[in-house]
Amino acid sequence: MFMGEFQHSIDEKGRIIVPAKFRESLGTTFIVTRGLDQCLFVYPMEEWVVLEQKLKSLSLMKSDARAFSRFFFSGAGECELDKQGRINLPNNLVEYAKLDKDCVVIGVSNRVEIWSKPIWVNYFQQSSDSFNEIAEKLVDFNFDL
Repeated sequence: MFMGEFQHSIDEKGRIIVPAKFRESLGTTFIVTRGLDQCLFVYPMEEWVVLEQKLKSLSLMKSDARAFSRFFFSGAGECELDKQGRINLPNNLVEYAKLDKDCVVIGVSNRVEIWSKPIWVNYFQQSSDSFNEIAEKLVDFNFDL
C-alpha cells in the first residue's frame, strides 16, 4: 500500500525522485499515465494489469468508455528507476500535469500520484474545505471510517 506525501523537484530533463518508501512496491518497471485532476498516476505492473482488465471490460458501444480508455492508455508508458531512484517522465506527461520544478509525490493506496505543487496545494485547499461533506457522501455508500 502506498501512503504519505513527499516534496520533490523535477529537473529540466523530466527526472523526478521516487520516494525510497515507494520504490520496492513499484518494482523494477511500472506504468505512468495521465491521471485525473491534472496529476499523473503511477501503477505497479500487477495493479496496472488489474486496471487494464477492468477497462477492457467496458463496452466499446459507449462513447464515454471509449473516450476514457483513449485518454488513459494513450498517455501510458512503461518506466523504470535509474540508479539514483529517479524516473524520467515523458514530455507529454510533464506538460499534461504542468510539472515545473516543485512537485508533490503522494501515495494513494494502490498507486502513486505525481502533482505540480501549485496544483496540489490548490486541490488540497479546495478538498479540505469540503472534506466533511465528502465523508458524509461516502457514508451514504456504506463506507465507514
